[in-house]
Amino acid sequence: MADAETNLQAFELQARYCDANDAPVTARLCRGIAAAIDAATETGRRILAWPGAPIPDALPLRVAGGFHALWRDGRAPELDDLFVGRETGRDRIADALRVTLAAHDGEIATWLAGPPQTNEPGRSAGLMAGLLMLARRFGPRFELLEIGSSAGLNLLIDRYRFDLGGVMVGPPASPVLIRPEWRGPPPPAATVEIESVRGVDIQPIDPTSAEAERRLLAYIWADHAIRFPRVAAAIEMIREKPVMLDHGDAADWVEARLAEPQQAGVTRVLMHSIVWQYIPAAGQARIEAAMRAAGARASAERPLGWVHLEADRTMNRHDLTVRHWPGTGEPVLHGHAHAHGFWVEWLQ
Repeated sequence: MADAETNLQAFELQARYCDANDAPVTARLCRGIAAAIDAATETGRRILAWPGAPIPDALPLRVAGGFHALWRDGRAPELDDLFVGRETGRDRIADALRVTLAAHDGEIATWLAGPPQTNEPGRSAGLMAGLLMLARRFGPRFELLEIGSSAGLNLLIDRYRFDLGGVMVGPPASPVLIRPEWRGPPPPAATVEIESVRGVDIQPIDPTSAEAERRLLAYIWADHAIRFPRVAAAIEMIREKPVMLDHGDAADWVEARLAEPQQAGVTRVLMHSIVWQYIPAAGQARIEAAMRAAGARASAERPLGWVHLEADRTMNRHDLTVRHWPGTGEPVLHGHAHAHGFWVEWLQ
């Protein structure tokens, strides 16, 4: 049953998460939306009567993307103070958002129809660090399988250049260099040779379309200026050479991929970032069972790895975890990372 108070509280929870991830503008946007909406607008009515779980459904970020898109289009100049980062109080922000709602209510409401697509190349820094751990153990060659690929920007992991605490990985001539602030010791220096990369998403996006690119850029938090050119460059890379991105259910896809023959001398790796919370519990259980079953069949000649960067909302951080077979298959925490790849804190 819908609970208006719980739905509004989700905006404060999201704002705190944004504050903890260096996004004060987006935090103010979330708090302003909660103050601005009421049952007088379609957007407000749909938020107040939201039937699902507002945080797992990313309700605040859905509507935030709509406001940001209008401002980026130049159609909401009343939001200039907010989005350029000028300090304004919650009441002034709420007033400006009401002006935008009055002019664009129906359009903003459409952003509630689907979850935000927050594909971010910076997250692949953590994934690559996890691959370095597996490369040290099993050798350099990898077959990568990603769930929750969204627009496929992290499927470019084999084409990005990384500077991970001074450890350089990836093609030197790449147009995208990912260099997070590195905290702690560097990851192991190892050779990584990616033989293939393939992904799946329940609602994959073709980022090469103008409208899809608009949506992807609108979902970027306005605070994070570095992300806009990086995402734009990644989209250009996909235009030049498409990625292999399937449309399907994550659990179905993982089971099917793990049943396929594996090349000798190549480590098969399941990887994902900021998607696990969106997979239903039954799907999570199926993926876990499929990985353990495949792990039981793994050998030194055909190893299996699992690298994931997922949210710990109790701590407002993201944990980088690696599992492998042969081995116990138990998760080992190797570090923490910023939600959008600005920093990595390496533990071991």
